Amino acid sequence: MTSITVNGLYKVFGKHPQAAVKALQSGTTRQELRKKGSTAAVIDATFEVQPGEIFVVMGLSGSGKSTLIRMLNGLLPATAGEVTIDGQTLTSMNESEIRALRREKISMVFQSFALLPHRTVGENAAYGLEIKGVNPSERKQKADEALRMVGLEGWGTSMPDELSGGMQQRVGLARALAADTEVLLMDEAFSALDPLIRKEMQDQLIDLQSSLGKTIVFITHDLNEAMRIGDHIAMMRDGRVEQVGTAEEILRDPANNYVASFVKDVDRSRVLTAESIAEQPPEVVGLSQGPLTAQKLMRESQSSWIVALNRDRTPA
Repeated sequence: MTSITVNGLYKVFGKHPQAAVKALQSGTTRQELRKKGSTAAVIDATFEVQPGEIFVVMGLSGSGKSTLIRMLNGLLPATAGEVTIDGQTLTSMNESEIRALRREKISMVFQSFALLPHRTVGENAAYGLEIKGVNPSERKQKADEALRMVGLEGWGTSMPDELSGGMQQRVGLARALAADTEVLLMDEAFSALDPLIRKEMQDQLIDLQSSLGKTIVFITHDLNEAMRIGDHIAMMRDGRVEQVGTAEEILRDPANNYVASFVKDVDRSRVLTAESIAEQPPEVVGLSQGPLTAQKLMRESQSSWIVALNRDRTPA
């Protein structure tokens, strides 16, 4: 299974990008750099995406998240730093090597669906396979299977404009699944959908992930969406990654005031479990040890309570 490693990644647009990176490393702010004609979209991003997880990059408009995801498949070259996918360093590849990596390992699902309007739903789903040179019968078989997985069985001969927005996004997802790559990059893939369909797509993605085990990087500006689907979440602001952690870790221990203010309105009941808020007992005692032992342990730990456990370590 495929992992992704990002180390010290920078992307600067405008004048003298390499000099701008050195200035940032020396303490120049993003705002100061902009006055000199350079825009730092991604600044010193470092994180790891484990094989088979949904890794969510979360941030507001202008935080650098969409630039970051385009660097993960080589659509945008890095100004500095490294991106490694399955042990291969993407940032040192030439254009033909990057294209080969995309064909074999990386698929992308766009916010705008990016369907070809003159092709049928089935032909759109098979498009990545066509680029790979897969023969027509195998293409159709894999495309039909991918459409079935996203709930569009029987729609292969329809045209994209006959489908609703939610169905068109499912075609985009089917195209990525049919290509059978190990990495899925999803850039605000559900943000154009209405809330009900969006939740259905989130559920479908979680179900697909549990059965297919893809490595998914998912970009969103919606914190509830991030918390709902992400195994790990990277919080971005002004080009920088402020914190990486599970939803629970970010809620319980925000890295700074920005993250704390961002998550303050999250419905914690959707994220935290009883274990998250349970107080650990100061001491435990087995049922066979009796009240005198319990009293001794309570006196030594200066505690007013103790948990008595059955032999299988469950509370008695």
